[in-house]
Amino acid sequence: MAKEKNPNIKTVAENRKARFSYEVADTLEAGLVLTGTEVKSLREGHANIQESYASVEGGELWLINAHIPEYFAGNRFNHEPRRRRKLLVSKKEIARLSQAADREGMTMVPLKMYFNERGIAKLQLAVARGKKLHDKRETAKQRDWNREKARLLKEKG
Repeated sequence: MAKEKNPNIKTVAENRKARFSYEVADTLEAGLVLTGTEVKSLREGHANIQESYASVEGGELWLINAHIPEYFAGNRFNHEPRRRRKLLVSKKEIARLSQAADREGMTMVPLKMYFNERGIAKLQLAVARGKKLHDKRETAKQRDWNREKARLLKEKG
């Protein structure tokens, strides 16, 4: 992933638990429709996308339950922290996502919220299937083995 190494991209929020709880099938980048105080709050690095998800409603894609706290200097023009936010994706992508979401066990989970090179707020969205408990154990076991393997290779050279 070359994008993560780019110093111009500023990550605001990351849902690290999503890759543990879900088996990611596909990812895409979506724009966000935000108000001024939401952008200012994001630029300060305040956001939480842990419990959020995306849903197709009325032919549009919406980010639901994402928490962007109120901007401290926003006075009466402040936004509602957990409001639904529209995601900017092409109609073709929306159709593909809704078909994937209609399949058994598939859901749309946000992985990362960030500002791209041009300073525009973006959301990395994943179409994923929920993992069973034994799958989560297997993931943890594989991660621990890779860590142990790297340690052994470093020691023995």
